[in-house]
Amino acid sequence: MYEAVTRGIRIRVTPQFLDEESTPDEGRYLWAYTIDISNEGDETVQLRSRHWRITDGDGRTEEVRGPGVVGQTPVIQPGGSFRYTSGCPLGTPSGIMVGSYQMTNEAGELFNVAIPAFSLDSPHAKRSLN
Repeated sequence: MYEAVTRGIRIRVTPQFLDEESTPDEGRYLWAYTIDISNEGDETVQLRSRHWRITDGDGRTEEVRGPGVVGQTPVIQPGGSFRYTSGCPLGTPSGIMVGSYQMTNEAGELFNVAIPAFSLDSPHAKRSLN
C-alpha cells in the first residue's frame, strides 16, 4: 500500500497485477488499483478532476487528465471517505504511476491533493540486483 496526506486528505493506493487479463506474449499487461480517499480534515471537499503521469518500464510517459474519477465527483465530509477501483494497461511488465486530484472546499478554493507514486510490478518483470 502507498499513502500520502495533503491538507488532511489521505490517499491510499493498493495496486494489483491482473494476470488472468494480461497477455504477456502480446505485450499487454493490466493492473487494477484501488484508491481510498479519507477526509481527516475539518472541511467538506469535492473531488473535481484528476491528473496522472504513467511511465512504463521503458521510460515512456503518458499524461491523463479528466473530470472526476470513474464518472463521479464525490463530496467527502470530514470523517468520510470514498473508494474506487480503476485500471491501467501497459506494454511493459512494469511501470509507475503518480498523480494528483484537484479538489475544492465549501469556500470554492481549489487545491491539489497528491496521489503517491506507486509501482506497477508483474511477475513477468525481469529483476536486477544493483
